[in-house]
Amino acid sequence: MKKILIIEDNKDVRENMADILELAKYNVNTAEDGEIGLTMACQLKPDLIVCDIMMPKRDGYEVLMELNKQDDTAGIPFIFLTAKTERTEMRRGMNLGADDYLTKPFEDHELIDAIECRIQKNEFLQKKVRKDVEGVHEFLKEASDYLNIENISRKYRARNYSKKEFLYMEGDAAHTLFFVQRGVIKTYKSTESGKELVTGLHKTGDFFGQLSLLSQGGRYLESAEVLAEAEVFGIPKEQFTQLIFGNKEVAQKFIGLISNNLIEVQEQLVDMAYSSVRKRVAKTLLSMQDKGMIKSGAKEGLEIPREDLAGIVGTATETAIRTLTDFREEGLIAMGKARRIVLLNKDELQHVAEFG
Repeated sequence: MKKILIIEDNKDVRENMADILELAKYNVNTAEDGEIGLTMACQLKPDLIVCDIMMPKRDGYEVLMELNKQDDTAGIPFIFLTAKTERTEMRRGMNLGADDYLTKPFEDHELIDAIECRIQKNEFLQKKVRKDVEGVHEFLKEASDYLNIENISRKYRARNYSKKEFLYMEGDAAHTLFFVQRGVIKTYKSTESGKELVTGLHKTGDFFGQLSLLSQGGRYLESAEVLAEAEVFGIPKEQFTQLIFGNKEVAQKFIGLISNNLIEVQEQLVDMAYSSVRKRVAKTLLSMQDKGMIKSGAKEGLEIPREDLAGIVGTATETAIRTLTDFREEGLIAMGKARRIVLLNKDELQHVAEFG
């Protein structure tokens, strides 16, 4: 049962609201002024607060500002109550972070509808998204319902790609955000000398192409090539734009979902600038293992062209090969069939990744 806190100095209004919400199966607590209401909010951590603006001791603005200062109360949905004569003050309340407001007098259904709407939106915002195929499709379905549009994940089907096939080339018009359902996709930029700088290896559950869709030029900033046979789901730019700009709650969740692998790219660039080749190769192999692309002791290992490995590490192909040879001679890795890389000593590789 959801907990609602009503902060209202008018006894008749306060008790009438409590009766309405209790009949609607809410657990209701009430406070007669802002000071008491603030204390109760901190103690109860209600699912939603309905608060009058003009009250003794502390007004509604002060209550909201104090709640926003504390991590455990800042995210509680907050609805202001206001008389018609106070409507000009509502902009101040919304700027402070209020989620909605009701003008007194109001009908019973207006109160219930406002509360149900804010609680539903907050549940969507607070719900964690699983970083796997099922979790992403569940998010897309809920986001589609939230935005009142057709379910994006049902509207577009995944497509199968063969090894070495390109999804797009650097400079092509950017029109799709991609999500990997299965396989591995390599993204890379070409240098003036014709070499490849690998910007990412995207596995099951990863998004790619997002920065290109947000760029002003409207072109893909890198090329995308299939490294291992893949199944990829595409979200057209139109729907991508709806998810980013259609609603702030949806946008906040969606940006968090698609931006995680960008942090890895940033760390990769820092490593390329400051770490030795030996450290970078060790980190890359361990990262591939963490992504499920290579398993310690697995006979099949990982088949990756040495030029691709060199592109990820940011070094010459010959240097990457020499480093792998060193690791093999030290007993850290083995070379299986088709020159597949097999990790033999993860702990020692971790030591190399940290200390060189």
